[in-house]
Amino acid sequence: MHAAGVAADPSSFEHLDPALVGNDRDILPSELAVRATVRSRAEQAGLELDDAATARAVARLKEREHAGFHYEAAPASFELLLRHEAGAYQPLFVLESYRVVTERRAGGEVETEATIKVEVDGERYLRVAEGNGPIHALDNALRSAMTERYPHLANIELTNYRSASSTRTHGSSAVTRVILDSADGEHEWGTTGVSENIIEASWQALVDSLEYAFQPHVAELTP
Repeated sequence: MHAAGVAADPSSFEHLDPALVGNDRDILPSELAVRATVRSRAEQAGLELDDAATARAVARLKEREHAGFHYEAAPASFELLLRHEAGAYQPLFVLESYRVVTERRAGGEVETEATIKVEVDGERYLRVAEGNGPIHALDNALRSAMTERYPHLANIELTNYRSASSTRTHGSSAVTRVILDSADGEHEWGTTGVSENIIEASWQALVDSLEYAFQPHVAELTP
């Protein structure tokens, strides 16, 4: 669906108003996106983008998609991109480092432990947590630090995780794309991460999930 055409005359693309049947109009962000697409998403998020910020957002979107990011199933990550360009992004924390160790015991048990070091509101936190896998362990460690300052983040649940190899490659290394779905009991949102390392890609999606919930929202973007 051509965003500029919809903005000019929705009836030329739709046989009826989506609101009449309880639906919303949704224009997916992609590498072929035009300014109208970006502005439509910004308006849904309650953000104001001037011409310069819109141009930067379009360029950033194309750059990210060329690197392997896809935002069709990750509107929350796309909103964070727009917030950066609109000057409305609020960082949740500053990362110092993270480490993940997976150990297989002689009896066949597999245990994963994550250690994170972050700065939140000027205070340094070091947290260690176990999980049933690298992402679960990282989530537990990060959440234990964040919820001391922001208790509402404890209500977020990771509801779905999926990964796929992107067509983009760097030398002999394939790029992995991760999509993470989250919910807080009222809303659901999707985030994404891309890296040659699946744990790093997962970390990006995990951080976006919590940072999205941390932003002041005028409107919710849902998958």
